[in-house]
Amino acid sequence: MSEIRGTVAPGFEPVREVFEENFAAGEELGAGFAAILDGEIVVDLMGGYADRKKDAPWDENTIVPVYSTTKGIAALVIASAIGALEDGYETRVSAIWPEFSAGGKGDVTIAEMLSHQAGLCGFKDPIDPALWLDPPALAAALAELEPLWEPGTAHGYHPLSWGYLAGETVQRISGRSLGTILREDFCAPNGIDFQIGLPTEDHERVAEIMRPREMPQLGDINEFKKVAFLTKWASPDRGGAIWREIEIPSANGHGSAKSVAQLYGIYANQGKLGGKTLIPEESFSALTRRRVMGEDLVLPFVTEFAAGVMRNNLGIYGPNPETLAHSGWGGSLALGDPDRHLSAAYVMNRQSSFLQGDPRARRLVDALYGCL
Repeated sequence: MSEIRGTVAPGFEPVREVFEENFAAGEELGAGFAAILDGEIVVDLMGGYADRKKDAPWDENTIVPVYSTTKGIAALVIASAIGALEDGYETRVSAIWPEFSAGGKGDVTIAEMLSHQAGLCGFKDPIDPALWLDPPALAAALAELEPLWEPGTAHGYHPLSWGYLAGETVQRISGRSLGTILREDFCAPNGIDFQIGLPTEDHERVAEIMRPREMPQLGDINEFKKVAFLTKWASPDRGGAIWREIEIPSANGHGSAKSVAQLYGIYANQGKLGGKTLIPEESFSALTRRRVMGEDLVLPFVTEFAAGVMRNNLGIYGPNPETLAHSGWGGSLALGDPDRHLSAAYVMNRQSSFLQGDPRARRLVDALYGCL
């Protein structure tokens, strides 16, 4: 096994022990885990391999797609732009994107759309899967749809379509793409190695993904789960050059554990990063408050969503129900605990079939809180 590298602050040695145990148990190929407490990096660990042949060690330069953990980062970008609208999140999507009013969706608000209430979790009728690789065209196709349920009456997770809706909304508000705002306003000024829309020159840094052998456990299958996950056209081919390069704010953010923890640290610090306010107080409050909670039509859980990020109702992101968090396909996880001023992230390239609460990540989070 490749050696475990990185650092832990005094008192956080149990986190390293759990990280090492995950590898010793044969559960990892390559992985990273990082935690930031009161602005100080207290854990920054990495180990294993960035490739399936085990020739390339996972090191400080390795980045990996974090899939839906990207959503919590995209939600921060939206929050930074939402103040340009007089009614903020309560603005009707159709007010800034007139085509969205098709199919009876004219009254859907930005908050409802971001909290998975718009009934657009996928395409019931066949589309060319390649359309997912053309974000403006895919967003236009979503705008034409009739919702699968009456918006605002229920919520069902939008695993991929959420990012195209969010991306088009930000473009309409600001005139800049979501990935551009992330790069120019969040990451570049703060030295954060995370991108939505990955330049070609960074592709060689991306860890190879080992996909899970089992399908995710979706519970009883209904129409909404089929549309979101199980049709032949529910997603594009993931992992190719085009998929990396385009902006998919629901799914293709690339970074390290440290960079993801840095960005989720904005949730832990009331919209601030490095002492600088990136999201004003009013917008941050509107971003993070509960928008919906209950049985999810797509995920086999009771879920609680703010405006694009999950709230910790299931307790899988530590003990604080006020924690803001998200998980990604295969096991990635990130959280921001506003009471502890703590953020953390787990990334890896050997995927599991867990939709949330991957045991590897949960053991690390439990160990982290055990050190506080």
